[in-house]
Amino acid sequence: MLPSPKSLTIATRASRLALWQAEHVASRLKILYPDCAVCLRPMSTRGDEVLDKSLSAVGGKGLFIKELEFALLEGRADLAVHSLKDVPMELDPAFVLAAVTEREDPRDALIGCEDLSILPAGSVIGTSSLRRQAMILASFPHLKVQALRGNLDTRLSKLDSGMYKAIVLAAAGLKRLGYTQRIAKIFSPEEILPSAGQGALGIEVLAGRQELVEVLQALADVDTTCCTLAERAVSKTLGGSCSMPLAAHAVLQADGKLWLRAWIGVADGSRSIQAQAVQAQAEAPEALGKRVAVLLQEQGAQELLLP
Repeated sequence: MLPSPKSLTIATRASRLALWQAEHVASRLKILYPDCAVCLRPMSTRGDEVLDKSLSAVGGKGLFIKELEFALLEGRADLAVHSLKDVPMELDPAFVLAAVTEREDPRDALIGCEDLSILPAGSVIGTSSLRRQAMILASFPHLKVQALRGNLDTRLSKLDSGMYKAIVLAAAGLKRLGYTQRIAKIFSPEEILPSAGQGALGIEVLAGRQELVEVLQALADVDTTCCTLAERAVSKTLGGSCSMPLAAHAVLQADGKLWLRAWIGVADGSRSIQAQAVQAQAEAPEALGKRVAVLLQEQGAQELLLP
């Protein structure tokens, strides 16, 4: 057993969901290291503050982690807890992902109506994700999709005020904050393929703090780490960002094989390609991710990546 750290400060965004996630990590650390004083350092990020523009227009999902990384660099925090889907595929060399926790439901959820197929033409659907937008419009071109920003409670309030006929959100956040009863439908991966890392938490630390990395490895989930490494390798190989409608979803099957499916399209839903592959062992998940990315490239993925 590693020696217990005396104290740990967790940098986190200040939203209710982010605080839940940080508290979840803190509670697990307190169980593992009861003599360690664990506290949170909530902070606002540029991604939380700029709500009148899409993420792709203001710098991408990395906006949600920059201020937290500054806190690590300045010694104001020891670790930062993120939604893994918000963590860029290429981290600054000064930082590492020390652990990926056990995944919640990785799928997307529909709130506001039982199924998109029952909505009349022109109905407005809210989502913050180009990936969801592209897949919705591919299946339901008669609908309209508009940007939906803000924290989870704000998004639900916008739906309740009548701004949207329905909204699509990550199921994980709804379940974590006790909003399961508001979920009208969970989309299968065949309907809307999840984003790489969706439903998992990533714990980031300074690259030089190897002893802390070893401490945090106790929080890592082996299966989730394997699946998300494969998923993130697809996006990393393709140069993915939040300006790209890209999805990747891996599953460890009962027979021990690792299955991975990825999808890339254009925002209006008019074009898309997908690929999948299985490998017998789960020891090299990133190799599987790269292989699926190459399959997408062979189908013309680079054309879809052009602005």
